[in-house]
Amino acid sequence: MKTAQTVHRKSLGRRIISSWQLYVLLLPALAYFAVFRYAPLYGIQIAFRNYMPRSGIWGSEWIGLDNFERFFNGFNFVSLLSNTITLAVLQLVANFPIPIILALVMNYIKNQRFKRATQLIVYAPYFISTVVLVGMLNIFFSLDGLVNQFIQIFGGEPILFLNMESMFRPMYVLSDVWQTMGWNSIIYLAALSGVSPELHEAAIVDGANKFQRVFHIDIPHILPTVVIMLILNVGMIMSLGFEKAYLMQNDLNLGKSEIIATYVYKVGIQQAQYGFSTAVDIFNSVINLILLLSVNKISNKISGSSLW
Repeated sequence: MKTAQTVHRKSLGRRIISSWQLYVLLLPALAYFAVFRYAPLYGIQIAFRNYMPRSGIWGSEWIGLDNFERFFNGFNFVSLLSNTITLAVLQLVANFPIPIILALVMNYIKNQRFKRATQLIVYAPYFISTVVLVGMLNIFFSLDGLVNQFIQIFGGEPILFLNMESMFRPMYVLSDVWQTMGWNSIIYLAALSGVSPELHEAAIVDGANKFQRVFHIDIPHILPTVVIMLILNVGMIMSLGFEKAYLMQNDLNLGKSEIIATYVYKVGIQQAQYGFSTAVDIFNSVINLILLLSVNKISNKISGSSLW
């Protein structure tokens, strides 16, 4: 008798043969993940070795968890972790709800010409490169920049915004909100487009105003999407890119601007401590993984919505 496993293999083979064109289209994506996502995992072991490029990975001395212990016992471990978590949480708190609010507001704009113009204005900053964005901040917030000119008009003294530790986080977070809020609102606008117009018509007949329709119709319908996006955002909370923080960094604001990503860049690229920088980056990724799994489980228990 044929076993269930044999029948399953044959049915799978038939499906592949009958839809071979789709599997051919899938090959480039599989090749991308195999080459750029899975193959580099081989190099993770240098975090556990005293890696020397001339000796290669296998020729370098195995030192176990020494690189991790060095990082945990380092004088700057607490400040690096604190700066990274604080900046990431501030960015999440500021950057997550604003695209939702923007999508809800734009969903009620009736004038299509005005709506398209608004979308163009709020989407455009997303396509500005990080280097150009930081350059704009340097120009606007310099001593003779636009912001200080307004301060002087109202009788104030010029402020060195870019050299103040206390201003680094607000400038980093608010500039990120301005740059990404339009692009991040697209997925919520797509979710809102699936709300049945009949629900709004019935609510209007019952005398509901726009705020009541938002809270009782729109938000409940996009809530699963919001939960999934929140899980993904929390899962990447430690994945702050080094580019923007590094470009905004200087000797005077280093106490707040030095995060794990910039530290990995400095010790890994500038100081060529490859094994140590890999260990620090692995630590960062493990924290992200723990947060992702925890938030996903909590969300599944509370709301029933989760990634898996």
